[in-house]
Amino acid sequence: MGKVTGFKEFERKDESYKPVKDRVKHYNEFTVPLKDKDIIEQGSRCMDCGIPFCHSGCPLGNLIPDFNHMVHQGEWQKASWILHSTNNFPEFTGRLCPAPCEKACVLGIIEDPVSIENIEKSIVERAFKEGWIKPQPPKVRTEKTIAIVGSGPAGLAAAQQLNRAGHTVTVFERDDAIGGLLRYGIPNFKMEKGIIDRRLAILKAEGIVFKTNVNVGVNYDVEELKKFDAVVLCGGATERRSLPTPGIDADGVVQAMDFLTQQTKVVFGQKIKDQVLATGKNVIVIGGGDTGSDCIGTSNRQGAKSVVNFEIMPKPPGHRSPTTPWPYWPLQLKTSTSHKEGVERNWLINTKEFVTNAKGKLTALKTVNVEWEMIPGERPKLIEVPGTEKTWKCDLALLALGFTGPESTLAEKLGIKRDARSNYKAEYGKYQTNIPNIFTAGDMRRGQSLIVWAISEGREAARQVDIYLMGKSDLATKNEEGDLVGL
Repeated sequence: MGKVTGFKEFERKDESYKPVKDRVKHYNEFTVPLKDKDIIEQGSRCMDCGIPFCHSGCPLGNLIPDFNHMVHQGEWQKASWILHSTNNFPEFTGRLCPAPCEKACVLGIIEDPVSIENIEKSIVERAFKEGWIKPQPPKVRTEKTIAIVGSGPAGLAAAQQLNRAGHTVTVFERDDAIGGLLRYGIPNFKMEKGIIDRRLAILKAEGIVFKTNVNVGVNYDVEELKKFDAVVLCGGATERRSLPTPGIDADGVVQAMDFLTQQTKVVFGQKIKDQVLATGKNVIVIGGGDTGSDCIGTSNRQGAKSVVNFEIMPKPPGHRSPTTPWPYWPLQLKTSTSHKEGVERNWLINTKEFVTNAKGKLTALKTVNVEWEMIPGERPKLIEVPGTEKTWKCDLALLALGFTGPESTLAEKLGIKRDARSNYKAEYGKYQTNIPNIFTAGDMRRGQSLIVWAISEGREAARQVDIYLMGKSDLATKNEEGDLVGL
C-alpha cells in the first residue's frame, strides 16, 4: 500500500503546535495542521507489509492500509468512505485516541511508524470541509423502538448504527448537552466542542431523537424505559476513585473530573457557583494518566503558581520496554502537550496525609517515596522507603485516579447483574444482559477504557440488538474472532 519505496523516501511528520506562551492564554485547540502535500507523503509511507498488524492494534478494525493508499493517491473522498465504513466518529479518535494502531505498525520496528492518527484526522476534516459527510437517514423504518442511555462515544455509535438499520432511536443524556465525557470531561484545548455539535447535527438529521437533562432512574421512571423494544445502556464508568488518606475531605481536595467539567462549562458561558480555580495556587495533581495531564493543562491556563504531579508507579522507560515488545501496547514514558506547558513530575511517591489549617483548608501534602516488591505468584507489594518523608506546599490537590466502575442505580432498578469488578454483566460477544432486551456497551460493560474501544463496543452492541430484534443484521462490525463482517 502507499508508495512502494515511500517509507524509505519520507520521514514521519506530525502536526506542530502553537507556542506554549500563546496557547496557555486560551482554551482552544492549538495544533497546526500539515499541508495536503505532507499528508499525502505520510500516506505514502504505508508499507506493503503483507500482514498489517495495525489492524490488530485497532479495536475498530479500521482499514488503515486502504485509506492510507487512497490518501497517497489523492483520493480523499474514497479515503473518507473507507474510514467511515468502520469508524463512526474519526474526528473524535483522530484527536483523542492514543493510537494503538501506530504502536503495532510494522514500519515501527525499524523506523518511526506511519502517522495513522493524523492521517485519519486529516481525512475526516477534509471530508467535512468538502461536504462529503451528509446525513444518511434509513430508506425504510422498522416498527422497533430503541432507547440508548448515555450519549458518550459508545452510545452515539450504537445510536447511529441502529438508526441506519431503520429502528427508531432515542438517546437519553442526564447532562444538559450531548457527548458524555467528550463534552465536559475532555478540555476544550484537546477537542473543541463544535466538533461534537457538527456531528450531532448529522445524527439529528438522520432521525435520531436526543433528550437531555434526563437521568434515567432518577427523574425518568425506569418503567418508561421498559416500553422500548430494546435498551442499550452506555452510561460509562463514572464512579471516581478516591484515597484512604487522612484529610481527604479537606477544603481544597477536589476530584479531577469536577475541576475539568466546571472549567469547560465556564468556557461556554455557564456560571459556576464557587468554581474550583487553580489561579495563584500551589497545585498538586495526583495521578499520572490522561486526566492528570488534562488537569495540568487546565491549571496552567488558570494561572497556577506551581503545578506538581505525583504518580505512585515507577517512571516508565523513554523507549519501548522489552516487557512489552512490538506489536503490543508499549510500556513507555508519555509526555503530553500539557506536560510541556509546565509541571514537576514525580514517580514512586505516595500521599500520606492532606494537611489543613484550623479552618479545614488544605495547606500541604505529606508524602513518602515507595518501591514495588515483586514476588512471583503474588500481587506486587508497596514498600515505603524509610527517611523519604516530605511535606509539599499545596492549596489545591486534584485527584486524577481514574474510575472504579459504573454507578449502580440502573443495575439495581432494572435488576441487571454485575460482574466481580462491578461492571454491568453481559454475555460475551452479544452485549446482552440477564434481561434479554437490555444490552450494555462501552465503559459500563468493560470498565474504564479508550474512546476507540467505546465506539467499537457501541457498533458491536448495535449489531447484536439488530439481530435480537430482526433475526439478522447487515450492520458492519467485528466478530468474536476480530474479523470484519457486514461490510
